[in-house]
Amino acid sequence: VAWETNGDSNFILLGLLGHSRAQQFLFGMVLTISFMGLVGNALMILLIQQDLRLHTPMYFLLSQLSLMDAMLVSTTVPKMAADYLTGNKSISPAGCGFQIFFLLTLGGGECFLLAAMSYDRYVAICHPLRYPMLMSWPLCLTMTMGSWFLGAADGLMQAVVALSFPFCSRREIDHFFCEAPTLVRLACADTSVFEDVMYFCCVLMLLVPFCLTLTSYSLILAAVLSMRSPEARKKAFATCSSHVAVVGLFYGAAIFIYMRPKSYRSAHHDKVVSAFYSILTPMLNPLIYSLRNSEVKGALRKCVASVWP
Repeated sequence: VAWETNGDSNFILLGLLGHSRAQQFLFGMVLTISFMGLVGNALMILLIQQDLRLHTPMYFLLSQLSLMDAMLVSTTVPKMAADYLTGNKSISPAGCGFQIFFLLTLGGGECFLLAAMSYDRYVAICHPLRYPMLMSWPLCLTMTMGSWFLGAADGLMQAVVALSFPFCSRREIDHFFCEAPTLVRLACADTSVFEDVMYFCCVLMLLVPFCLTLTSYSLILAAVLSMRSPEARKKAFATCSSHVAVVGLFYGAAIFIYMRPKSYRSAHHDKVVSAFYSILTPMLNPLIYSLRNSEVKGALRKCVASVWP
């Protein structure tokens, strides 16, 4: 096997799929979804950058979400595809560390960014007249920078500590990318303290923004139900319900991976659920958050008309 000659210090990623006819089809589907996610998110960033009408806090936050999603797909899928096609499943400790760092930076940052976006929607629907004051540009930039910083701090800490443990001779990671909980299981040392700290970090990085997001959408729902205009109520409810669906998918998958008791963990389940939040959700976000929006559709038509008049 090709990866057996790649050195004893490297890890082996066992991958997501085998080479049966059905799994080859699934591999093609994964690549298609990943490509759609990259194109959709790149298009969102381009539209928001080009159209002056979209230079608002709401769309700036959406552009940051698209940037995180595009980077998230790029962190996992190219390596997974290369491993599948070449059979060389080896990854160096440095490469493993970079994957852990970027995954947690982007995943953790997205948790807080989704909370910021839910606050933006709450202010826009519940306090529209005070929106410029309650959702000012300085606050928007502070929340965005805070999301990136908190994600990076968590990612750096977990990547450094996870790779500081001694590892046994069997360095096979039953996953399609390096993930801290999966890597720690290979350590030949007592990792209980680190796992407790990692669990505490996950509570902060997942449950705190999740509770803030849930609070915002609960207040929005209460406001929507009290609206007198059926049309306004229908429009607000349709927008927020789609947002909640994506938030539930992302947080649900991340909580399942990082906050499950050790006795309930399964490598197969971890791989499937990880594919949801690292591949499928980045494709859905541009569709649900943005392309259903009339302003974004208008910007897209304007962009297409400028290219093909």
